[in-house]
Amino acid sequence: MYEYNTVNVEILNSIAVVKFNRPKALNALSTEMTKELSDLFDKLAVNDSVRGIILTGEGKAFMAGADITEMKEWGAFEGREFARLSNRAFSKIAEIGKPTVGAVNGFALGGGLEIALCCDWRIASENAVFGQTGPRVGSFDAGFGASYLARVVGQKKAREIWFLCRKYNAQEALDMGLVNKVVPLERLEDEYVQWAEEMMLLSPLALR
Repeated sequence: MYEYNTVNVEILNSIAVVKFNRPKALNALSTEMTKELSDLFDKLAVNDSVRGIILTGEGKAFMAGADITEMKEWGAFEGREFARLSNRAFSKIAEIGKPTVGAVNGFALGGGLEIALCCDWRIASENAVFGQTGPRVGSFDAGFGASYLARVVGQKKAREIWFLCRKYNAQEALDMGLVNKVVPLERLEDEYVQWAEEMMLLSPLALR
């Protein structure tokens, strides 16, 4: 039911743990991954046995932006198509109507930051790194990430993050309100499981 090339899915006590699975590419967002995420969230949306969703990454990254090696081969049509696919996938994550937690276990850059922002809240490991990359690599925001960012950290900080393409560590992300909590990497899984279990005690209708 949930077999994909670029995403691993495990259901644990009504929680879907979704892991981006391109560790050799730091889980960079490819065209294939956008399609698979879109399909996955369609299925999770109608699966009544799934009450909450965790998003995290395999290896040492959450998601290090879009796949630049793939983008090098694109023309205008391919670029527009990727923007459309990303927009659709990100919107489905943001609007699924089930609580979503971004468990950021390393780099969350570019599109990775935008996907984390689509989650209802974010827990970061101490080694997490956040930032935008679009203006540095000539890419634009295809998935509403800049607007979500402004809602979370405010317009002034969002413009700083987008225009300067600086990187921010986990403590800086916590201080600006980008994440809800920071924990040691070895405790990240325990933490997001605990948060998920607490959600299971609450009304799914009220959470929706």
